[in-house]
Amino acid sequence: MNELIEKLKSEAGLTDEQAAQAIQTIVGFVKEKFPMLGGAVDNIFGSN
Repeated sequence: MNELIEKLKSEAGLTDEQAAQAIQTIVGFVKEKFPMLGGAVDNIFGSN
């Protein structure tokens, strides 16, 4: 996930905190809209 945070920081000009929050927002959105993908999303992003 660090690679994605670095990409968000360099390409979108986000801070560490903003990039981490953006990822968590996306993870929550995907899990809410596509609950059947919850396990896959957790595996990809190392979420719980």
